[in-house]
Amino acid sequence: MNFEVRTDSLAGTATALGWARGHTVVIDRPADAGGQDLGFNGGELLHLAVAGCVSNDLFREARALGLRLTRVALTARGEFTGDPPVSGGIGYSVEVWGDAPASALRELVARVDTIAEIPNSLRRGTAVRLSEARVHGSDERPAPPGSGG
Repeated sequence: MNFEVRTDSLAGTATALGWARGHTVVIDRPADAGGQDLGFNGGELLHLAVAGCVSNDLFREARALGLRLTRVALTARGEFTGDPPVSGGIGYSVEVWGDAPASALRELVARVDTIAEIPNSLRRGTAVRLSEARVHGSDERPAPPGSGG
């Protein structure tokens, strides 16, 4: 499955909208870091990606096993340190409610921890690379929006 997401900042602000498949999210910096604090920052989105992936996978795997989950709650925690700041790791906790024996739910959580795509991608060191950069300086005439330039 291929993915493509996009962000575009609102003119003159650090606030951006991100979207994929018709869904949107607001991305911003905290006010004390020059933003308007209107949305998630990148570090929060990274942690949310882990929590969201695990949550989705719990429901997917439960269904495949014939288990019915009634609620799932996750918390992902971590910090960024150093210069430049990098993640010191992400720890997550999960709470699961369902119409199944507790032992089956514990096995489900353990299974998902071993197969969840985002945690495994991070654990295995997914490569991230800049594939293209277009810059538009004050000494250039800007291309019209949507022209690809």
